[in-house]
Amino acid sequence: MEITSKSFGKVDGVDVLEYTLTNSKGVAISAMPFGATLTKIVTPDKNGNRENITLNVEKLEDFIAYRPFYGATIGRVAGRITRGQFTLNGTDYQLDVNEGENLLHGGPEGFDTKLWEVRTDESDTQASLIFTYASPAGENRFPGNLSVTVTYTLTEENEWILDYQAETDEPTLFNPTNHVYFNLTGDIKKSILDHQLMLNSDFYAPLGEENLPKGELDKVEGTPFDFTAFKAVKEAVLADHPQISPLSGLDHPFVLSGTSDGPKGILFDPESGREVKFFTDRNSVVIFTHNAVVDDFEIQGEPAGQYAGITLETQTLPDAVNQPGFGNIILRPGETFTSQTTYQFTVRAD
Repeated sequence: MEITSKSFGKVDGVDVLEYTLTNSKGVAISAMPFGATLTKIVTPDKNGNRENITLNVEKLEDFIAYRPFYGATIGRVAGRITRGQFTLNGTDYQLDVNEGENLLHGGPEGFDTKLWEVRTDESDTQASLIFTYASPAGENRFPGNLSVTVTYTLTEENEWILDYQAETDEPTLFNPTNHVYFNLTGDIKKSILDHQLMLNSDFYAPLGEENLPKGELDKVEGTPFDFTAFKAVKEAVLADHPQISPLSGLDHPFVLSGTSDGPKGILFDPESGREVKFFTDRNSVVIFTHNAVVDDFEIQGEPAGQYAGITLETQTLPDAVNQPGFGNIILRPGETFTSQTTYQFTVRAD
């Protein structure tokens, strides 16, 4: 295993390093402490060509100015909280909102906007970046001082393992994710519409107004949301369906099932042969298909096009604190939150 670093830019005069972990198989992951953000994943295709397979912002100033979430650690709570409101232990809370009247991805000063501490660790078989952040009580008006550790590990089995850990001194909410976008072609000028996706998921969460969960779960069977067998992403994204057409694609939570040790889903690109299997202990994955052109900044010399990437955001179902049956995202003093998601990179020969 090898760990290298180089400057990615500056925040308030502080030099921010981009760290790269590389294994003996030619797989590398890069990340920086601003936002505990993944900056790239490099893997070989079926012909041995190594390319970046994620959608990433190239300049730190663009992360700061436009907050695109690409590859960032999202928290305290991923997704939307309706009206930024919830009730905990009989107390009503109003959070700072940042998408109309709702809170999105932690609020206006989410984890992705913070400079985390980082240290490295390595052995013969794996290397890790260990990010830590202390979120003070009142940040985005969340209760409780929250201590968070996010560890990125690259193994010789071509796995990117994300471990989350958190503790609090007051009851609060915690539901993190990583907002990684994959494009397995290795060329962001190509769309992900021909990628094939399989999910161990029999239900999805329909969205209502303002992309908020309706609070119900619908069967995927007989709908474009059925990925229980491999199919091209475009079969859903381009479908004439009232949940999809207004968004020009997917931005939906899927309820995960299947065995505890098997993959919860697989993303495959027939052109390159690259494949990503993901494993998680969370109850859902949010699939978002980058449904519009992002022209605030350039990547490889041009704007990020429509369908330039697809997310596999593992988390507890969004807005769970307000939606009965969606899961528990309350963290209390004396408890330690732990969660793990693994992305494994493989190649199909033909």
